[in-house]
Amino acid sequence: MTRRDNLETPQSGTSQGQPLPADSRFIEVNGFNVYYRIAGNKKTLVVLLHGSFLSIRSWSHVFEQLAESATVITFDRPAFGRTSRPLPSKHNGVSYSPEAQSDLVIALIKKLGFSKAVLVGNSTGGTLALLTALRYPQHVDGVVLVGAMIYSGYATSEVPAFMKPLMKAMTPLFSMLMKVLITKLYDNNIRGFWHNKERLSDEVLAAFRNDLMVGDWSRAFWELFLETHHLGLESRLKTMPLPSLVVTGEYDLTVKTEESLRLARELPHAELVVVPDCGHLPQEEQPEAFTSTVKKFLQQFA
Repeated sequence: MTRRDNLETPQSGTSQGQPLPADSRFIEVNGFNVYYRIAGNKKTLVVLLHGSFLSIRSWSHVFEQLAESATVITFDRPAFGRTSRPLPSKHNGVSYSPEAQSDLVIALIKKLGFSKAVLVGNSTGGTLALLTALRYPQHVDGVVLVGAMIYSGYATSEVPAFMKPLMKAMTPLFSMLMKVLITKLYDNNIRGFWHNKERLSDEVLAAFRNDLMVGDWSRAFWELFLETHHLGLESRLKTMPLPSLVVTGEYDLTVKTEESLRLARELPHAELVVVPDCGHLPQEEQPEAFTSTVKKFLQQFA
């Protein structure tokens, strides 16, 4: 049964000078003040997980359409968007590790009064969707992996253990250097997610930048970077018991299309959809095709 009796009070006002959507809320989960949106009133719950350097804005073209078929939640992941960026300490238990983010997904689902969800993850959000499904299969109905990083990038990168103490000791310096680097490269990096660059307006690009660069954003991103480690997902794919939908853009250069084709072959219960004429973000470049594909997958859970 769909439950929404535990929802937090909607937030009014503005963020970065822009009005917040009427369906936006904040809720305390695992030490974070999580910014999220929720819509729909169906039995099936869908949780949308955006990629790195982005925010829930990445789902704006498909959010309401998907809510016609499911109850849909999207939230700003830790270190991104309007979700708070607390610094980890031995007192608050806050962590930016992949496992902690996975724990947060499940805790959010439960705190909002649900027990299970279909996880839809793009890029590193896809990494977290699969990780969460493997760790908590009893709380996940299925996964939609959209240009998911499984064999490269976030899922396989690792900060060497012997380097961590030194890097932590030099956090102020490294955080500042990361801020300079990301600020300089941000626009070109985001444009690279699109196949047709003309589809990304300067206004939307600026909005994504503003979503990221809030408060001490580089320090939070540094904490997330320090917790990056090889997740070993490749060796665990055969144990995935849940239905999966693998979606890739025909011209995805961030997570090469071949990686998604391989993922669809190696997951035991996977379907594959290649979306034409788009890159790393099918929900942005081809929202109608993306929505239709996901809605069809969701029919089995209705």
